[in-house]
Amino acid sequence: MMAKGRMEAFSDGVVAILITILVLELKVPHGADLAALAPLAPVLLSYVLSFLYLAIYWNNHHHLLQAVKHVNGPILWANVHLLFWLSLFPFATAWMGENRFAPLPVALYGVVLLCAAVAYTILVRVLLRHHEPSSALHQAIGDDLKGKVSLAIYATGIALALWQPWLGFALYAGVAAIWLVPDSRIEKALVS
Repeated sequence: MMAKGRMEAFSDGVVAILITILVLELKVPHGADLAALAPLAPVLLSYVLSFLYLAIYWNNHHHLLQAVKHVNGPILWANVHLLFWLSLFPFATAWMGENRFAPLPVALYGVVLLCAAVAYTILVRVLLRHHEPSSALHQAIGDDLKGKVSLAIYATGIALALWQPWLGFALYAGVAAIWLVPDSRIEKALVS
């Protein structure tokens, strides 16, 4: 059994770098008035949603690891798997924003979101296997309805994005809104 501190620190560092990469992709407009920002609206909107998603993942990852006592090799690999999909956020964000929400880039953005959500689900499942059924982690996670619903919405959003990209994007934003409030199940389990 290994302490969880290095995994937490590494994950925090990766998320911080990803947020930095996201903001570095923003290009400064050539004009000094508000009209100069108008052509950048898709890029800024993409940035805001991706920043929000990275913040949500960081926040929920932090909460999740509060209920974890120790980690092992499979947990480390599951965590790296999650970080891999999160590392694609800057690329998917830039492609979607630069192409003004064209169908394929919006669908690919959804695929990255879906894969990150699947990776997070895998991480949770691997953590659950590593901890006793009586642990705070098991008590907190329960059946994870919110996670399952999110996966279904992502899949629907990807399909819709190929037909109506704004509908797909709206569904992705809806999932972010669902997760905006940190998952309180863990806080409640740790207090009790």
